[in-house]
Amino acid sequence: MARKHGKDTFVSVDGVDLSTYISSSEFGLSTDVHDTTGYQPTGDAKTYTEGLLDGTFSMEGWYDTTASTSPRPVLTGLRGGGAVTIIRQVEGTGSGLPQDSFSAILTSYSESSPAEDIVTWSAEFQITGPITDTAQSA
Repeated sequence: MARKHGKDTFVSVDGVDLSTYISSSEFGLSTDVHDTTGYQPTGDAKTYTEGLLDGTFSMEGWYDTTASTSPRPVLTGLRGGGAVTIIRQVEGTGSGLPQDSFSAILTSYSESSPAEDIVTWSAEFQITGPITDTAQSA
């Protein structure tokens, strides 16, 4: 199994590369499960069936407003604007490396201002629709 370092991760939100501002991100996938237990045929065990797919994406990083393409203006500008495209390249950029692309809605954005440390931000997204998992082309 090849291990990869997280420092190479690339993230683009609505066409803006935010990678240099991100210190951590999380890509979560889930599936609805529906109870299909009937009366006698299953005995003492419940049965289930798979339902719809779901997913979330979150990220956090260091606060910086020196550019109009830094996290605060980009992310706060998404509020109430509907779904945007997020591209995530967990192994970095390069031909043949994995790439996830999906539409997502910003569900929260927050900033933390501790007296003894640097200002940070975090954002959470709800994925809407399918996730495209492909290999990057040259």
